[in-house]
Amino acid sequence: MSCWETIGDYALRSVGIGERLLPRDNFTLCQQITLIGSGLIWNVYFGVLAMASGFFLAVAVAMGKAARSAWVRKPSEWFILVFRGSPLFIQFFFAYFFFLNLKSVSPFFDSLTSAGLGALIVLFLNTAAYSGEIFYGALRTIPKGETEAADAYGFTGWARFRRIVFPTMLRLAWPAYTNEAIFLFHATTLVYFSGFPAWQQKGDALYYASYFADKTFNPFVPYPILAGYFILLTLVIIWLFGVANRRLNRHMPQELRRPIRFRPNLIR
Repeated sequence: MSCWETIGDYALRSVGIGERLLPRDNFTLCQQITLIGSGLIWNVYFGVLAMASGFFLAVAVAMGKAARSAWVRKPSEWFILVFRGSPLFIQFFFAYFFFLNLKSVSPFFDSLTSAGLGALIVLFLNTAAYSGEIFYGALRTIPKGETEAADAYGFTGWARFRRIVFPTMLRLAWPAYTNEAIFLFHATTLVYFSGFPAWQQKGDALYYASYFADKTFNPFVPYPILAGYFILLTLVIIWLFGVANRRLNRHMPQELRRPIRFRPNLIR
């Protein structure tokens, strides 16, 4: 089988398109690159949807934590504490068995035990908690002069938040939020190694890398391929967020613009 035939058979296998059976022996480099790249589709799926949906909850949580009312502030503080204080791996396990119990109550909850929805909910809540803390820190560092100028011009309520507070908060938080986005995409590799099983061997990139490592007893081929894919994915994220960062800071003098720097979380 040529490499082009392998790509045609396995490039979309992780989403159920193409050859159903995985190769059993005589593994080629092309097979490993293709299948691991196919699994990366799921990592991108989890990362993009969790980041896009978690952004709005993160803003709400940050505003809630900054609120004066304890009835609004305390739930936000506890939400951040629970999801930042517990390991993501444990959150996957807890959520899976919780959804499994709900499934036994009613078939309506059956979809929650699938990784495509159940694991996505966990990632959504986890990134919302971390991003909420980032946005809250940015809210605390908004220059007082900007809010005083907004008050002087008569901005109140939603108009004040939309035109003054939110853009400044986003600009200040964006470099740290970029690192959160990078970590989130890396964290998607935990999905199929926690409670959520892969259905019909439709796993993510790490799932296929582990498959080849187990079959060949040689981790020095599939895992470097996996690392290479995630390095490329990280570079794409940095570029995209860098474009957004320049857009957010377009009105600032060049010497005051904050560039995007990659600062990985060593412990989480």
